[in-house]
Order: sequence, then C-alpha cells, then structure tokens
Amino acid sequence: MNKKPFSKEYKKDELTVVWTPDLCIHSKVCVSKLPKVYRPDERPWIQVEHASVTELKKQIKACPSGALRFETPNTTEKNNKETGRAAIEVVENGPLLAHGGAKVTLIDGSCAEKTTTTAFCRCGASKNKPYCDGSHTHIKFTG
Repeated sequence: MNKKPFSKEYKKDELTVVWTPDLCIHSKVCVSKLPKVYRPDERPWIQVEHASVTELKKQIKACPSGALRFETPNTTEKNNKETGRAAIEVVENGPLLAHGGAKVTLIDGSCAEKTTTTAFCRCGASKNKPYCDGSHTHIKFTG
C-alpha cells in the first residue's frame, strides 16, 4: 500500500506552495535564494507573504530534492518536471538526483510514483532509505 507522505501547504494568491519534509535533503537552496521567505528558526518557517508569486515559483524550481513544489488552480506544476527521459546527476559529497520522475519499487514491494526530482542516498546513513535525508552532511561523506 502506498502511504502518502506528510506535506504542508502555504498559500499566496492563486499559488499553493507544498513542502514535503521527508523529501528534504537540507541543501538550503531555498534559504539561500529567498531568505526572507524561508526562515528555519521561525514558525511558520515558510513565509510566502515576503515574496512575489514569480519569485516563489523560480525558487521552487531550483529545489534539488523536490521537497518543495507549487500548485495553481488549473494545473499542478512540480519542480524540474520533464517529459521524456530521466536525467541522473551525482551531487559532489551528496545524493544521487533523479530528474524527470520515476516509479520507485521499495524493498517491501510497495511503489512510489515520483514526478519531480528525487534525491537518493549515496552515503548509506539516511534514515529514510532509499531517499536522502541530508545525513551525508553529518557524517562528512565524500564522493
């Protein structure tokens, strides 16, 4: 059975920002690109009122893990969504990124349909295998 991961939504006009914490690899791309919106030491930590819809969309498309995505009333647009072939990227000292979506079959036989960028663990320390949870930074993984 596929369990839908927990996510949290933040609304700005016709845009809904969706954050799925289990997908986050803590690369801090969001914080570095829009520090006025992404404030990890505050609650709520995502404050969409501090940026335009255009700024939010641009930043969300840069999220390397797909933990952030946005939805609009007519369509759901996801970070790095591509058609056709998947692209695989090795992040120095970090995860393996699969861009373009994939069907992931887990050890227990359950399947997860990924439609955005997915970060896979390369260091072996993730507590959310096969996905990256950012543990590579704590163990100082190199590769």
